[in-house]
Amino acid sequence: MRHVVLFHSVYGLRPAVRTAADRMRAAGHRVTTPDLYGVAATDTVEDGFALLDKIGHEVVLDRARAALRDLPAETVLAGFSMGAGVAGALLAERPDSAGLLLLHGTGGAPDAVRAGLQVHLHLADPDPYDAPDEVDEWQQAMIDTGADLTVFRYPGVGHLFTDPDLPEYAPEAAAEAWPRVLGFLAAC
Repeated sequence: MRHVVLFHSVYGLRPAVRTAADRMRAAGHRVTTPDLYGVAATDTVEDGFALLDKIGHEVVLDRARAALRDLPAETVLAGFSMGAGVAGALLAERPDSAGLLLLHGTGGAPDAVRAGLQVHLHLADPDPYDAPDEVDEWQQAMIDTGADLTVFRYPGVGHLFTDPDLPEYAPEAAAEAWPRVLGFLAAC
């Protein structure tokens, strides 16, 4: 059993994040899903970016830090899209994290990764927010740091392909992703 903190996307704390957390809990993990915005989730990505701009990236990071404050050092850092970026950004402050789970976005500077850190990336291929050459460069940098990296690319799907409430939902890809995610958490 692992402690996992699961950060939401730019939309806010949507039902898909809560459902993902419930899947992880059903597998025996303790999961925290902090609301980094403190307001209702948005309905569009454009509204989500506007809300992020209004709240501010530093406030979002401070709220994420507060959510982690009482969690064990070896908590797995995880996130959806923007939340993957939050998880990666906090990795330097949480060097004993058991793993880094990135759903729908690369996230984090590879220089914060310790050798042997287990990292999983689940990404649309291509992804509108992570260009293929940037993903390849990020992947190589992660490998160069010694991360135990596994990348899953899901061809022909939309960015948040695991969110059943969005038009880009791809049930077949989501059905592939969740057992991989749970296997990753079991191995951390």
